[in-house]
Amino acid sequence: MKGWNGATFDSRLVKPGMLYVALKGEHADGRDFIPQALEKGAAGVIEGREALAKAARDYRRTLKAKVVGVTGSAGKTTVKELTARFLSTLGKTYYTQGNYNNDIGLPITILNCPEDADFLVVEMGTNHPGEIKYLVDIAEPDSGVISSIGTAHIEFFKTQDGIAEEKGELFRRVKDFAVVSRENARFEKLKAMCPVRVVETTKDDMESDVFRMALRDKLPGEHNVSNARLAFAVAAQYGAKLHECVNSLAGFKLPGHRWEVTEQNGVTYVNDAYNANPDSMIAALDAFVQIYGRRSPAYPGDEKKAAPRGSRHLVAVLGDMFELGENALELHRKVFAHAMSLGLDLVIGVGEMSSQCLCHLAYKKLDDLRKKFRVDVSAGDVVLIKGSRGMQLEKLLERWEAKVAAE
Repeated sequence: MKGWNGATFDSRLVKPGMLYVALKGEHADGRDFIPQALEKGAAGVIEGREALAKAARDYRRTLKAKVVGVTGSAGKTTVKELTARFLSTLGKTYYTQGNYNNDIGLPITILNCPEDADFLVVEMGTNHPGEIKYLVDIAEPDSGVISSIGTAHIEFFKTQDGIAEEKGELFRRVKDFAVVSRENARFEKLKAMCPVRVVETTKDDMESDVFRMALRDKLPGEHNVSNARLAFAVAAQYGAKLHECVNSLAGFKLPGHRWEVTEQNGVTYVNDAYNANPDSMIAALDAFVQIYGRRSPAYPGDEKKAAPRGSRHLVAVLGDMFELGENALELHRKVFAHAMSLGLDLVIGVGEMSSQCLCHLAYKKLDDLRKKFRVDVSAGDVVLIKGSRGMQLEKLLERWEAKVAAE
């Protein structure tokens, strides 16, 4: 028996029997709250990042669960969520909650994993060299999957090859097998980095049409079909069946601000503002037009979505993408050129970089757009919102929904 029933670094969330992780942060020192945590019934205290990493590694080595590591420039959260969903058809599965994918979140995820779990799926994020190696040293994954190699955080890795080197640390350390798509920008490089069996997926896999239909109202777009293929490839290696994985998608929904579709007074809002990089921006725009901009239904029963463009307007609000380095403006202009080429009725740029790109309307600051927004939306119109997390574009929804409700 492990002797505790969970772990947290927030003293306010401590419950009897939990471990309290006391860390020194930018604004507060968790050690100052140790007395309060003990008063709440904490089973023990872990002080500092090194002690946290060691505790998680030691506990991981006691688990019977197969540990699956997931990383990538874009799509890793989706792949993580789908992998966990599919593996749950085989046994008890625990996985990274929310954005707990860094040097604090990953070890806490491991410490929260039930002793009797059959599978543990851990997401691994990075924006500086060496971070994936640090996380892999803690998690010691049995298998791993890389969703994509793009340009996210390229400011710190200089090139896509540099990003591949960083993400590839996962493949260097897996014990059983690794999964990667042939369409991955650095497929050959990643495959060569892996000392064990590599499972390859392609866009021509027989599963593609199945997942395209299964995900059409949940996760539209070919990039998400690819994510589902990767997740299924992992689960299939452990014995999962395709029809059971598809059935498990009933009620599936990604964590907040990831393709959240809401409707008010007939106006549809697609909130995909959790994060953004050039690859995910283009993929989201393509999916947006594919779903809402077509003149004929792509799938049976989609006639309502397939209404002629003349009956509604398509609006894209695109915010700045961060950590793109010296080519940031060039990458922003590439995204906006793509958006303009899609024939959207209105493309709005928000932020220092986005406001320098070709679009219909541009605002350097989000507050300026919130105060001066002068586009009337009518029943049937669809609005896509996407940008880096720091832009907080989802704040626009409150103002727009209040405006529409008042009309």
